[in-house]
Amino acid sequence: SARRAMAAWARAVRGLLLDISGVLYDSGGDGGVPIAGSVEAVRRIKASGLKLQFCTNETQETREKFVKKLQGMGFDISVAEVTAPAPAACRILKEHGLRPHLLVHDDLVPEFAEIDKANPNCVVIGDAAENFTYANLNEAFRILIEMEKPVLISLGRGRYYKETDGLKLDVGAYMKALEYACDVQAEVVGKPAKTFFESALAELGVPAQQAIMIGDDIVNDVGGAQRCGMRALQVRTGKYRPSDENHPHVKPDAYVNNLAEAVDILLQQL
Repeated sequence: SARRAMAAWARAVRGLLLDISGVLYDSGGDGGVPIAGSVEAVRRIKASGLKLQFCTNETQETREKFVKKLQGMGFDISVAEVTAPAPAACRILKEHGLRPHLLVHDDLVPEFAEIDKANPNCVVIGDAAENFTYANLNEAFRILIEMEKPVLISLGRGRYYKETDGLKLDVGAYMKALEYACDVQAEVVGKPAKTFFESALAELGVPAQQAIMIGDDIVNDVGGAQRCGMRALQVRTGKYRPSDENHPHVKPDAYVNNLAEAVDILLQQL
């Protein structure tokens, strides 16, 4: 009966947006590990005829490398099915004639190959991990503080994420440091930005009312998707913590133990 009551959120769904890290797998220095049942869950979604798009703030490597790693774990996923911040940022840079100073992970740099980076007039910050040194942050700070109108573009605003060896500080913490030092407000490309979810929905080809976002981040996945008119579920995997269930502002449409359980419930409704 709990199942039946819970399943109100599962009605009239035509497409799913899935977060990757913390939903499909936990990342880590060893490449990471798939979360139990999620490889099969993705296969079942595709077999069911529901539309599927992956929506990630992953910025530690190119989509190509990232997708290859997931395929190696057994996931049925292609680059075209992944909405990610770096390509979205490149579109903005080109449209506005911006030349970025990049404070990003070394492995992400190829995503910006087509972009003019000489004589920078903005800073792009991503999840740089070990590249978040004092020297690198200070260099980005100096470029911004010299500008009459500083432009800071952030590939997400997450506070932390979970790797196989524990929680890791995410780009949002460093974005806030630069915002504070330079008295500037970053433009966030990636979740929870409305434009980012809208482009993921456009790629999914389903209106917000008929789509569900599934993620482990209560603010960026669940809150962001709900603000776009989607239903959103929080999985109790990845960086989920029990305190998320008392969040003052964001209430998921449902909690599920993992992606596999969400898919079980959804497919019963079809």
